[in-house]
Parts: sequence; structure tokens; C-alpha cells
Amino acid sequence: MKSPAPVLAALAAVLLPGIASAQLSEQAVWAAYAPNQYQVTPDVTYLTSEGFESRLDLYVPRNATAPTPVLMYFHGGFWVRGSKDASMLNILPYLEMGWAVVNVGYRLGRISLAPAAVQDARCALRWVVRNAAQYRLDTSRIVTTGHSAGGHLSLMTGMLTPAAGLDDRCPGSEPLSVAAIIDWYGPTDVGDQLEGPNRQDAVVEWFGGMPDRFEVAERVSPLTYVRRDLPPILTIHGDADRTVPYEHAVRLHAALEAAGAKHELHTVPGGAHGGFTRDQTVQIFQTINRFLREAGVTDGQQ
Repeated sequence: MKSPAPVLAALAAVLLPGIASAQLSEQAVWAAYAPNQYQVTPDVTYLTSEGFESRLDLYVPRNATAPTPVLMYFHGGFWVRGSKDASMLNILPYLEMGWAVVNVGYRLGRISLAPAAVQDARCALRWVVRNAAQYRLDTSRIVTTGHSAGGHLSLMTGMLTPAAGLDDRCPGSEPLSVAAIIDWYGPTDVGDQLEGPNRQDAVVEWFGGMPDRFEVAERVSPLTYVRRDLPPILTIHGDADRTVPYEHAVRLHAALEAAGAKHELHTVPGGAHGGFTRDQTVQIFQTINRFLREAGVTDGQQ
């Protein structure tokens, strides 16, 4: 498998047209120098289960003088498709911020049905905690994020408690917690998409023929774990999303508000399931930067 380091170098070349005749922007300079700024360790096995190796890619600043904030990214695909490699461009804003990034792959439905992807996400978090000293990672500033199913996994990673019984694939005594969650239009009531008007074939595929699928769906639904003592949660969702209905974000927002948890809902007017415009994306990242600052993850210099 190709290492992400040459991919970053190739990306820099794409982003730097006409460098001999034009002044480089700050973003272009960063892209050109990124391979020198980051140590990339691809395909680290963080869990072996049922003969399958779940892997992650690790991006660590080379010259960090103190432990760095950590962004854990989970790709989308309704838990049955997609890959960390195909989604790596989504981590670029955090690399530019100088963060460490953990790009997480996990067991898809063809390998293992629900709740395997959730178990993997928690195991990836345990791997980060256990290896923080080696890679100079700041475990007090771990942020989870992802798009669609990845948004769901970012929520589950930060909202689960040991009592849920989904940490058994990688048991340990380390407390598992995150500083903040950024959810991009993730499902919050998985059972809602197993049956009825919001049914999605891919969600049905993730559960296969298990007779207790609605019970399992409740165990892997973020709405099940709403309580006051949660990390701050930012949800980004288009109000015209027909894949994961906007109602999922609204229901989570209402439940978190009722529980007294810190939460913010950023609605994208007319937004579908991703594919937001440039202006909408700029507004989203302005919101993200403010959210992270207010959550105490950044110091306002990002």
C-alpha cells in the first residue's frame, strides 16, 4: 500500500501550479513543506479481531516541543464501504493547524456486522491513549470527527461508557475520554434507518440477518448515551439531507439540551448529505475553530 508521505508530496505538487512565475500563498507554502513537517506512519495495526487487522495512519509533527492535540478521523460509508485512504483529504485542515492526526480504518460490514465498527473506534481511542507518550500526543486534547457513518463513530467514541459493554475487544484500565466531538451529519438513531421511511439498504446490510437488530441498533445509537457529563459536541448537518435526515441532528440537539450537555448545531441551509459549497465550508470551519477554542482545545492561535 502506498505510504501517505508520497501522497502529501504529490498533493503539494498539484496545489502549486506556476510556482516559477507567481508568489506562493501561505496555503501553498504549507502544502509544499508538509512532507518535511510530518512524520507519517501508515497502516499501524491497532486491533486484530476475527483474523482481520484494523489499521490506522498516524501523522505526527516532527518538531513538536510539547504534546500536541490529536484529531481522530473516521471515514463514512454507512459502515459497509469507504476507506481511510480515500478520505485522507478531510484531515488536511488539522495538519495545517499543526495537530497530530489519526486516520482510522475499521471493520466494515463484509468483515464483521454491527457493532464491530463501534468496537474498533473505541479500540483506536485506547491505542492513542496507550501510545501517547511515544508519539507526544496530548490525551487531554483528543478530538473525534468524521463524515456520515464517521460522524456517528466520532459520537460513539466520545459518548460511550464502559458500562455499554462495547470495549471488550480491547479491554484495559485506561480511562477513555475525548475533549470534543465534531459530528458531520452522522446518524444518531440507527434503528430509524433500518425500517420505515428513512430506511437505508446499507444500514440493513450492516446488521445482516441478526434477529435482535433493533436491540443492537439501540446499543450503537448516540441518542442512547445522552447525559450531562459529555464532552462538547458540534453537529454539522444540512437541512435538506435525505440520506441521514436532518431530524437526526435536531433530535440529538434537543436531547443534549434537555440533559444540560454542551452542544451546538450548525445548520447548512439547503445542504444535502455533504457536497457543501465553498462559502458554506468556510463558514463551517470558522464555526469549528470557534468551537474548539471555546472547548479549550485550542488557544485561539489556530
